[in-house]
Amino acid sequence: MTIFTRWLRRPPILAVETPKGPWGGSGDDNAGEGGGPRNPWALPPGGRKPTGKPSALDEFLKKARVSGGGGGGGSSGGGFGGLPTGANARALWAIAVAVIVVLWLLFTSFHQIGPQQRGVVTYFGKYAGTLDPGIRLTPPAPIASVEVVDVQNIRTDNFPVGDGENLTLTGDQNIIDLAYSVRWDIADPRDYVFQLAEPNTTVRAAAESAMRAVVATTTLEQAIGTGRTVIEQRVAELTQQILNDYKSGVRIQGVAIKQAAAPAQIVEDFNAVTAAQQEAIANLNQSRSYAQQVVARAQGEAASFDKVYEQYRLAPEVTRRRMYYETMEAVLAKSDKTIVETPGGVVPYLPLRNGKRLADPEVAPRAAQPATPAPAAAAAAAQPGAAQ
Repeated sequence: MTIFTRWLRRPPILAVETPKGPWGGSGDDNAGEGGGPRNPWALPPGGRKPTGKPSALDEFLKKARVSGGGGGGGSSGGGFGGLPTGANARALWAIAVAVIVVLWLLFTSFHQIGPQQRGVVTYFGKYAGTLDPGIRLTPPAPIASVEVVDVQNIRTDNFPVGDGENLTLTGDQNIIDLAYSVRWDIADPRDYVFQLAEPNTTVRAAAESAMRAVVATTTLEQAIGTGRTVIEQRVAELTQQILNDYKSGVRIQGVAIKQAAAPAQIVEDFNAVTAAQQEAIANLNQSRSYAQQVVARAQGEAASFDKVYEQYRLAPEVTRRRMYYETMEAVLAKSDKTIVETPGGVVPYLPLRNGKRLADPEVAPRAAQPATPAPAAAAAAAQPGAAQ
């Protein structure tokens, strides 16, 4: 019975009375005033003592929680907008301002200039110098300002922009569709920044004006043919001259003509004109070649005649007879001939029709037959003394 009573007894951890600890017989935190030494980890009598005045950061966070809760805590005191006040707040504000000033000095006084860049420095808007590549130091803004310019980048302007037409009038009153590009870079950063309000627009206007001026003094054949190189060089020089007059600080690297052709509306007529011009050139070359052949032949004949004349001076009679034979041989070789033998003085009858040769199949059979003497000729031949 005693054993069951001990088992049914409440465990010590659930007992109402706190078991005695090593610091006293009771679990009171104030032990030690007669009941044993006091627990050093227990709260002191009267609760936790204040640890001191709260810091500015704690006060700021407390004010932020109060103002964010919307419980009207903002009327309990504090600075503007619920920000902390007091000596610690002033120190916090001083640190924030110092950090902002340091960042402002770092970002506006130190400048990193790349190898391909130059920095144009101005003091209150007035030019003060040019910064070379590297990390450079200047007075902070707004006292000084630096504009970084890329002086090695080659910029390219295409004419026209997109797939449109760029019609240009040539010196011989023809119209061509001209497409070209202009390459340029920055030679003087100071002039580039201060002299040009819109550099790209200025360069495009100068290049287009120079191209139209040069094409207006050239012919269509030169513009679409081998004269492109000369046109490109002249346009680059004229564009550079215009930009130098503006003191723009821009250097023209080159001009390249991409296309020079007839407008799309008259491309067929233009091709026909081009073909006619090529045909005229071919005919002119052919006539010149024929003229050279005739002149050469005449010169050869003159030289041959000079040789014959030398021979004639040495033997006039022999040379004259030889020339006669050669001439008759040349003449008779190209003409129709009929050789007739007249035996006994009788003239045969030759039935020549319209001057045709005897080799004609209609004339040859009759010519082969023996000729019949005419009655008058036969009577004359029968009279005495007719053969004389």
